[in-house]
Amino acid sequence: MTVPVVTRRGFLGLAAGLGVAAVGARLTRSPLFLSGRAAPPLSGPPFTLGVASGEPLPRGVVLWTRLAPDPQAPAGGMPGSPVPVRWEVAHDERFGKVVAHGTATARPDAAHSVHVDVRGLEPSREYFYRFRADGEASPVGRTRTAPAPGSDGRVRFAFASCQDYEEGYYTAHRSLADDDVDVVLWLGDYIYEGGPSTKGVRQHEGPEPVDVDAYRRRYATYKTDADLQAAQAAHPWVVTWDDHEVDNNYAADHSQRDDQTPADFLLRRAAAYRAWWEHQPVRLPAPTGPDYRIYRRLALGDLATLHVLDTRQYRTNQPCGSPVDIGADCAEQDVPGATLMGPEQKRWFFDGLRRSRARWDLIANQVMLGPVNFSGDPANPIRNFDQWDGYRVERGEVLHAFSRFSRNPVVVTGDIHSSWVNDLVVDPAASGGASPRTVGTELVGTSITSSFPFAGVIDAIVPTQPTIKYGDGHSHGYVRCDLTRHALRADFRYVSSIVEPTASVSTGASFVVEAGHPGAQRA
Repeated sequence: MTVPVVTRRGFLGLAAGLGVAAVGARLTRSPLFLSGRAAPPLSGPPFTLGVASGEPLPRGVVLWTRLAPDPQAPAGGMPGSPVPVRWEVAHDERFGKVVAHGTATARPDAAHSVHVDVRGLEPSREYFYRFRADGEASPVGRTRTAPAPGSDGRVRFAFASCQDYEEGYYTAHRSLADDDVDVVLWLGDYIYEGGPSTKGVRQHEGPEPVDVDAYRRRYATYKTDADLQAAQAAHPWVVTWDDHEVDNNYAADHSQRDDQTPADFLLRRAAAYRAWWEHQPVRLPAPTGPDYRIYRRLALGDLATLHVLDTRQYRTNQPCGSPVDIGADCAEQDVPGATLMGPEQKRWFFDGLRRSRARWDLIANQVMLGPVNFSGDPANPIRNFDQWDGYRVERGEVLHAFSRFSRNPVVVTGDIHSSWVNDLVVDPAASGGASPRTVGTELVGTSITSSFPFAGVIDAIVPTQPTIKYGDGHSHGYVRCDLTRHALRADFRYVSSIVEPTASVSTGASFVVEAGHPGAQRA
């Protein structure tokens, strides 16, 4: 059967207009959706947080939703008992041909979230999905499976990060929802953990979260945003985290707050990890404590292997006067045991590079890998120790692994609220060569809304550092990438404003990385 040709804008408009897709639409209980057991009536429409999909496989995808009639109420306004949730997947947006369906159970101990791992689908195909509970229908979601093994056809993806709710509107997500991509890579800072401020365009719902109920309310604040809901309903996402899902600049069991011991912080970390899992479309078991492996690997046919990193949970503490972010170089940056990945994840990562037979290696990474001197003065460098500049020995190991094992490594990075394009260069002393050698490319995406306070600094320093091809600290948005066997094209998509909900979106810069020729060039 031919998949109907539906534009992203047309799909979102249709999903919003169909009575069966509207949040709160009361439906006749058809035999397909009867669970066979009674459930307590809910206090209102349950799908206030929208729907999402993620972790695409050639023949499968994860579907997500959470029941929350009153998102800011205790337990989201849900009863303290399990609730059956029916789901269905179809070839078309009107659900004329349903290809999979079933029942999931939304449980109180998981905040009444559900993660459905649908299998038996076709590779590289568009699907539509929805949920029903208590006679209510969810919004319609659109997803897509990954390419089959052996396929090396074109893949379009986007990556984004850092969406401080208080600092701006999610106009970039509205554009992303309408964009023509196969998958979205989320690189961290899905929520921000700070208390409410009067300086932004809107406010968080309460004080800084430290327990699971408070983190659930914070996620509910973010997920009630209509533009974010649209972006998550339009494409499958692959999600990792950074620091603000727990606490700013945390490192393993070290909190930035002076009033938290490591033991106290691990309790907080466990709560934050639990809430993260409850609100993301991930194919991972539920966490049961403060230790939770989320680094993982997915294949996009034979075109690309996607390595998803976690550079927060296992890192040693930031050097040179931690938790201060920025300062002058110090000897601690070059301690051999300092790590962002931890020894187990590092072995996993390097082994994955070694075993990969894909044309490209894509590395979903949180903090900037390429070196940056924020002073622009080689004699008096200023570094950000929270990124890989604070862990230079391990960075050298990563670059050396790129040079040995990976044909075309491209690192996509978030965190820093600004855009960069970096050539990744192996130090000759580390590689045994006579001169520096470019072994990969890093694309750093700006934020959805979070601000970079020193935008003018980037303008001044980029010309002073030859490995940096581009820098922009003024703009907000996301990066859209078109990947083929021959090249990767990256378009930096910027919104005209984050304080106007109807701001426009345009391409601010474009770069191309050619296969077999590491380093980026202006398109």
